[in-house]
Amino acid sequence: MIVSHKDCFNLGHIARSKGFKGELSLFLDVDHPENYRDLERILVDLNGVLTPFFIDHLQLKNDGYADIKVEGVESKEDSVRLSGKQVYLPLTDLPPLPDDEYYLHDLEGMTVLDEQHGNLGKVTNVLDYSNNPLLEVNDGRREVLIPINDLFVQSVDKTKKEIFVDLPDGLIDMNKA
Repeated sequence: MIVSHKDCFNLGHIARSKGFKGELSLFLDVDHPENYRDLERILVDLNGVLTPFFIDHLQLKNDGYADIKVEGVESKEDSVRLSGKQVYLPLTDLPPLPDDEYYLHDLEGMTVLDEQHGNLGKVTNVLDYSNNPLLEVNDGRREVLIPINDLFVQSVDKTKKEIFVDLPDGLIDMNKA
């Protein structure tokens, strides 16, 4: 089965080669790296193709790093070729979250309701900029970009697929075409 990027999430990247027997240092770009201590495989982006690598050994380190050894990578030369590559997992491998938490991809397709302006439309995309993720909301006439932060996003109802926001005056007008 071929897995595409749209069915996956970015787990992090291979930071560097480590040692002479194909060991790697993996940076886990996630909120809770400990949730991934029992990984059996990773998908590495090799020229746009997600290629599975099965994990022989994984040891979590500090600051989101893990030392890993994967099958088929047996030399320093092999591991250097993987350095810098992005690492993915299928969305189905995400750990479940409590009701008051959500993954950014969960927000796509939800309806956005503002306290003053009412229904703003549906989330058509989540722009995951490192420290400033944005909701791209479209109602068929206009597109609005809304920062995902506690100042604007009041709550998310995953069951009803609704996002409740309280936007500052002028944000909607600023987005009009």
